[in-house]
Amino acid sequence: MTGRRRGPGGAWLPRGDEGSAVVEFLGLAMVLLVPLLYLVLVVGRLEAATFAAEGAAREAVRVFVTSDEADAAARAAAAAGVAIADQGLHDDPAEAVSIACSATCLTPGSEVTVAVRLTVPLPFVPPFVRRAVPLTIPVTAQRTAVVDAYREAP
Repeated sequence: MTGRRRGPGGAWLPRGDEGSAVVEFLGLAMVLLVPLLYLVLVVGRLEAATFAAEGAAREAVRVFVTSDEADAAARAAAAAGVAIADQGLHDDPAEAVSIACSATCLTPGSEVTVAVRLTVPLPFVPPFVRRAVPLTIPVTAQRTAVVDAYREAP
């Protein structure tokens, strides 16, 4: 005989099919699970960046409207930097935060808007590929606050 065997009904069984289900399962699992795992990593990083941008915008506008004019922008950038670093991101808060005022900044009743723009690089992409193709996703958040009406005018 050449390695063939008879089944329960006496029919000849095909040769070389033993153990192929395990190989097929592992191949299919790799093809499906690796992209799914990468998708979970990307969505997790985007969610962290969204939390960082929202928190940075909220804290920066709150700190800006409660500060004096001399150091309001620096304190807002520092507050945004804490919120950004809290989520494990390394964006520069001075570049990520932009502040706009409806009238003269910090006058009672004026509106202050802080916009935060972060860039999220895709994980596991080598730097030489990033230099050739921009593989980052921008995340933005914006918050507006009104300067207290009973605040002392500058």
